[in-house]
Order: sequence, then structure tokens, then C-alpha cells
Amino acid sequence: MYKSTNWQIRIFFILWLIFLYFNIKQPFSFLLLNTLLGYIPIELSLELDNEHIKNSWLTWPIFMIWLVFYPNVPYLLTDLFHLEQLYPYVQGNLRLDSTMWFNYACLMITVIACLILGCYSLFKVTNTLAYKLNIKSKISKISILIILTFISSVGIFIGRFLRLHTVYIMLSPKVVIKQLLTMWSPAMIKFVIIMMIIQIFTCWIMVLIYQNIKNSK
Repeated sequence: MYKSTNWQIRIFFILWLIFLYFNIKQPFSFLLLNTLLGYIPIELSLELDNEHIKNSWLTWPIFMIWLVFYPNVPYLLTDLFHLEQLYPYVQGNLRLDSTMWFNYACLMITVIACLILGCYSLFKVTNTLAYKLNIKSKISKISILIILTFISSVGIFIGRFLRLHTVYIMLSPKVVIKQLLTMWSPAMIKFVIIMMIIQIFTCWIMVLIYQNIKNSK
């Protein structure tokens, strides 16, 4: 059954990216690239279902690539601030404009899909790491998940506020390292904690839904 689920996810993103390519325009043209970047870590986690990969050394390079790209998933939450570019209010009332609501729907579908499937991806990676490291304790698995949300939240800060991309590390490593070392501040820590809470809260809601469905069978 998991193969069917994986292919449903793949087909959705392929069709959705094609739809965005032909329909999304300024000021939301960024959505196509950000959706693609959000899909990459989800696709990588789906590959971990393959027993040949799960039981080989390939798990580790896939995990490292996943770790680099995963912050792009919760990063989409910060794209919600782009909604102000739609100028939704006129004299304090929401505009009933089809173009505005179309852009709103496209952004929300991407954010909701990537956030939920991103948590699904996070669970898969957490379970895979626990399997590879022979960790069976529930508390230890939760600790791994929290650490991953911390790393991803730091990544969101780097992408949103420092505007750094992975390629910059190769082009100007000294500049990047200096910025990474000096970025820590109380405001930055608060931002990271907020983004962690959002991710952990989403994961908790998904666990509750899963357990309720499982218990109702």
C-alpha cells in the first residue's frame, strides 16, 4: 500500500508543478521554485521506503541531501507574508477579486500540502535514523525529531533573513561561515523556537489523527 501512497504524492506534485508553471504569475511567480524545493526532500524521504536503500550505505547520503533541502518545506510558511502583495483590503473590507483568490488558493494549497507531507517526511527520516542507529526508545526518537526541527528552523532563518543559499558556501565559504557564527541573537533564537513549535505542533496533530483512525478500526 505504501507504494500507492508514494505514487499519489508524486503524481500530485508533478501535476501541481505543471499547473503552477502555466498559471501562476507575478507577484507569485516565486511559488513554482519554492514548491519544487519543498517537494525535493519529500521525494527523498519516499525513497527510504526502498528496502535496498534502507539497508545500505545509501541511506546516509540521501539523509544529508534531505537535511539540506528539508528547511525549504517549513520555509513556505514564511511565504504567507506575500499575501499582502495581493492588497486584499479596500476600505477595511476584503476584495472579491477572482485573481486575488486564485493566487491565495495556489499559495495555500502549496503550503498545506508541503507542511503536512513535510511532517510525513520528517517521520520517515526519524524512523530511518532510529533504525540505522538501532534506537528503539520512543523518547530517543522524539529527541531526533526535535533536533531535526531545530536544524530546519535554523535553516529557515538563514534562508529568509541572511538570504544565503547552499551554492554560496562553495563560492564564498569564509563570508558564509562568518555570517553563520554572528547570526545568533535573542531575536533569532525566538524565531527558531517559534518555527520549531509550528513543526512539532503539526507533527503532534498528525499523530493524533493517525492514532484515532487506527483505534477506530
